[in-house]
Amino acid sequence: MTLVRSARDEQGVVTLVLNDPGTRNAISGLPMVEALLAALSAAEADPEARVIVLTGEGPAFSSGGNLKTMGPGQGLVDDLPARTRQNYRAGIQRLPLAFEALELPVIAAVNGPAVGAGCDLALMCDIRIAAASARFAESFVRIGIVPGDGGAWLLPRVVGFAKASEMALTGDMIDADEALRIGLVSRVVADAALMDEAMALARRIAANPPHAVRMTRRLLRQATGQSLSAVLDMSAAMQALAHHTEDYRATLTRMLEGRGARG
Repeated sequence: MTLVRSARDEQGVVTLVLNDPGTRNAISGLPMVEALLAALSAAEADPEARVIVLTGEGPAFSSGGNLKTMGPGQGLVDDLPARTRQNYRAGIQRLPLAFEALELPVIAAVNGPAVGAGCDLALMCDIRIAAASARFAESFVRIGIVPGDGGAWLLPRVVGFAKASEMALTGDMIDADEALRIGLVSRVVADAALMDEAMALARRIAANPPHAVRMTRRLLRQATGQSLSAVLDMSAAMQALAHHTEDYRATLTRMLEGRGARG
């Protein structure tokens, strides 16, 4: 079974589908981690790719960890704590680093529950659209563990420290409307319309000059952890590159000619 299905359309939208509905698309196992990393790498290397849409097969986006493989001596959990630590670093923790390093923007089309590491996977994406049936929980504490995949860094940056603390310390599930209210997602749509809405948004992004999209994505990501002066310096460097691309020159020419025709 292909754990992550991938397809690219003519507009350059790459759709990645977590394809393990039997575990509700759990991502804690090394095979799923490797499959998702490979799919992200292939999309990034594709010169025709413009944007990624990530969703889940079946009724869930992702259950996060597979509880059946989280006992002592199973999955990430070694009999020795030092090895368990290394398993996390060599396994699921590679995902947030890979998403951070991407230049392609990623839209999460959250089609159902996104729990634990599944919630954090959605947070790794740049934009999140939720189906009305979607649910979110930073639920690690309920089984006596902590967010081991970067959730403690990701969640506060999206919803703020106080709400992140409430979610992480209670493990409570929130519905799609609450996720919209706190800014965890940018919109909620009917279940049947989710992929149409996600693809329409992706194609609006894909219609823009690709170098500008990639640099803007990189600039937004790096700006969250840097000073204003550092961001201004990076912006100037990227802008210098952007002004000398063929995309910029061609787009500017079309806009000026169009403006002149209307005048």
